[in-house]
Amino acid sequence: MTRLMKYTAHALFVLIVVAGTAWSATALWLHLTGGPRILALSGLVGLALSALALRFVRARRLGWAVLALGGLAVAGWYQTITPQQSRDWAMDVSKGALADVEGDQVRLANIRDFAWQNETEATPRWITEEYDLNDLETVDMITSVWDNPDIAHLLVSFGFATGENVVFSVEIRREADEEFNEIGGFFREFELVLIAATERDIVKLRTNYRQEQVRLYPVHLTAEQRRTLFLSYVELAQRLEEEPGFYNTITANCTTSVWMLAHALTPDLPMDERLILSGRLPDYLTDLGVIDVTPAKERDAAALITPLALNDTSGAPFSSVIRRK
Repeated sequence: MTRLMKYTAHALFVLIVVAGTAWSATALWLHLTGGPRILALSGLVGLALSALALRFVRARRLGWAVLALGGLAVAGWYQTITPQQSRDWAMDVSKGALADVEGDQVRLANIRDFAWQNETEATPRWITEEYDLNDLETVDMITSVWDNPDIAHLLVSFGFATGENVVFSVEIRREADEEFNEIGGFFREFELVLIAATERDIVKLRTNYRQEQVRLYPVHLTAEQRRTLFLSYVELAQRLEEEPGFYNTITANCTTSVWMLAHALTPDLPMDERLILSGRLPDYLTDLGVIDVTPAKERDAAALITPLALNDTSGAPFSSVIRRK
């Protein structure tokens, strides 16, 4: 082995040990507490140091063996972390949508219709509604930005001829004492939940109480496409009822989940960085031709509904307020 190859092999080994130890330590820190956390982290550091020491005293195969043993141990433990249906959930995500379909009739249960007093307190109310897919007339994409304009939460609202709107939102399912963090979203810390809600709950919470920058974009789909997209959400609700899943900051969040649903409409739907930088999703959908093609600045200004909601004193239904021009 040439000297260059030798140094390269050493560097690769060190890189694998450092990266694997950092990933494993983060996972252990997030999922363990107290004595088990200390023991697990101590064992992890011991294995990493042992692998490095063996590597550099010419026991290279033994170094790789120790590294593999540590990797298998962490992987085996990590696979024991499974999503659950029953925990002490935060009030707003305590119930995921439930759906039954009979022909053109869809019965949705656990639709959230909270009366919010502020951004954290509300009078809970869960309702059940029946929808006729023949009455499905509109689809609106709603984005909500709270800080970084490149990152937005995505909601999809379906409007029916009866005047009713139901909003679907793919969210983390926090426990009562948990707060979301992006790092935990990579390490199976949060389950995934599909929330079905009224606009006067889930949208008004963001416009009036959190005062986020909320925008509403009509999405131009055929009747068959609207139906397919709605039923994709129904199927997601049924899958999560049958088998819970984990939220992932990159691969299973509000935007990528919607992409997977929309993939049912267009199987060759391209992946795009704007699915991660969700605040740029309107540009992506404009390129796909499903929302109005206008200069981005004008399009986004016209879509902003937060001022409409905040300044309304008419007492009109919230869904009509946010659609005034």
